[in-house]
Parts: sequence; structure tokens; C-alpha cells
Amino acid sequence: MKRCLSLAALGLSVCLLTGCAQGAVLQSGSHAPVELSSWVASWEKDKGLAEYRQFKNHLSSIGCFMAYYDSEDKLFIPEETREIAAFVRKEGQKQRYLTITNDWQDEKGRQNPKNKDLLKRLFVNDEQKNAAIQEMLSAAHELECTGIELDYEAFFKDKALLQDYLSFTYKLSMACIKENLDLRIVLEPGMPMDAGFCKGPEYVVMFYNLHGRHSGPGAKADAEFIQKTIEKMAAIPGRKSAAFATGGCLWEDYGLLGLKKGPVRFVDEDEAAALVQKHSLTPERDAESAALHCQYEENGHHYELWYADSETINAWIKLATDNGIERISLWRLGGNTDIKAVKNR
Repeated sequence: MKRCLSLAALGLSVCLLTGCAQGAVLQSGSHAPVELSSWVASWEKDKGLAEYRQFKNHLSSIGCFMAYYDSEDKLFIPEETREIAAFVRKEGQKQRYLTITNDWQDEKGRQNPKNKDLLKRLFVNDEQKNAAIQEMLSAAHELECTGIELDYEAFFKDKALLQDYLSFTYKLSMACIKENLDLRIVLEPGMPMDAGFCKGPEYVVMFYNLHGRHSGPGAKADAEFIQKTIEKMAAIPGRKSAAFATGGCLWEDYGLLGLKKGPVRFVDEDEAAALVQKHSLTPERDAESAALHCQYEENGHHYELWYADSETINAWIKLATDNGIERISLWRLGGNTDIKAVKNR
């Protein structure tokens, strides 16, 4: 008992000395009402649509994810995306967005996600920009979507390309107004929010991948990350949405400072729960992120699992609403153990 008290006193001393800058406790609870949106991904169509049916009464809009570009830089809509759009329309979903990414597929069918060179070609001049916009408008009308969602990523560090992108978004916004289409624009958290975005669209900022394939183990978001990102969002005009990610990541053999590192893969909540059950684990809830985490050994390898459940998502939503955010987007439907436990208020 004395040793436990000594350790507790030491922890309190460290906390007082450091100001607990990294120690914000995150908890779920009641919060101001929010508008909820989500996505159904083409590669998880069946699971996503089944979950959509359970959750649709909570959603103000749905993103049909995704359309991307073929080897000739033409917009391509997978059949699964078409089926998603048709399904949610028949289910009575009023706001339906076609999500368009800068993924590019070469002539051999190989996927090149978040392709910066593609954007350079799409933005080479006003004529090409206008042609790309017309493709988007036509695709949205063809799928009977009520809006376009632009999800171009991994380019903003190129200052010239960023300026071309901003010019493109202004043109796209004006075109959507003329065509009576809504527009949502997805932004990475590292995007310079004060870059000069146009008024009119809804801006959806990604509040995830604080930890992931690029890092060591940890939650996709925590209190500090959420608060800092919301502060940056003050520079964005108009409507703003915070996008939080369900599920989590599984790290294999992540050693000291990443000197020893095995594969890292994303898992949905159902997969995480199955791992917990298989290995008879008791996950702990991290105070700073409200995420669940645990570790286990299998076949000579060490694994560390971090993931979000509905309580985690509700804690993130509460913190966002406490900081003035009224719109929440959830990436994504499919593989969530209890999606209906995510609360609008």
C-alpha cells in the first residue's frame, strides 16, 4: 500500500510540475444537438448499407464514397458507388453527396491513392479545371445526388498546387450554385485553414490519424489534438464539420522508438472486439482520448491495439460541441458494434 501511495504521489508531483499539458481527461456525456453525417464506402458496400439502415434516422446526409480517376484522367464511378447512391435515395435520404477523391488508377488497374500529379494535370489551366468540374456535375446528376463532396488530399505542402486548388474550389462552388447542388469540401487537419477558402461550401475537417500507419501506437484523436484543430478551423468561413473516425489500428512488434516495427493495419470496431474476445483481453480506456487499448502476444509477436467504440466517439463529439462545432461526420459506416449508441445530443 505504501508503494502504491508513493507512486501516486510521484505522479501527482509530475502532473503539477508539467501543468498536465498532455493529460486532459476526455469523457462522454450530454452535449448540444449536432447534425450527424457519415459515409458508405464502395469496398464495404453491403456492411455499410446494412448499418446505414440502422442509423439513417440520425443522419442529415450521407456520402457515397467514392468516385476517382482512370488512366486517362477521366472521372470513374464504381458500380458499388452507384448502388450506394441508389440505395440511400430509395431509403429516403434527403442529402446525398457523391464523394470524389484524387485517387488514380493506371492502365494496369493499379491504384495510386491521393495522387498529387493527377491534380497538377487537372489544374493545368482554366480549360482543364472547367472540364473536371463539368465531369463532377454530370456524375452527381447521373447518380441523382443532391451534392458533391470534394476529397482531394496530400498536396497542400506544394504552395503552387495549393493556390491552383483554391482557384478550383471557387470555380466548383460557383458551378454547384448554378446547378443547385450542395458542396462539401474535406480538409486534412494539417491544411493551412487560413489559405483563403471561399464562402459557401461546408468544410469537413478530418479529426483522425493522429496515430496510424505513419506512427507508433495510440488513438486516432485525443483532447489536445481536437482542441488545437478546432482553433485552426476558426479561419474557415461558413459551415464547418468535424469528422471523427470509427475503428482503430493494430500494431505488430512496435519496439522502442519504432526501431523495431512490424506491419500496422486498420481495424474496424467489430474486428477489434473479436481480437479482444479471442485473446481474453480487458481493454483499458485512455483518459486523454477515451479510446480503448490493450496488448497481447501471438506466435512470437507482440501486438498493441487501439480503437474507438461508441463511448469514445461520444466523448469526441462532446468536446467538439463544447468548442462550438455543430456538425459531426463519422468515417465510416460498416463494422461498428453499436453505432446507434452514438448520440445526436
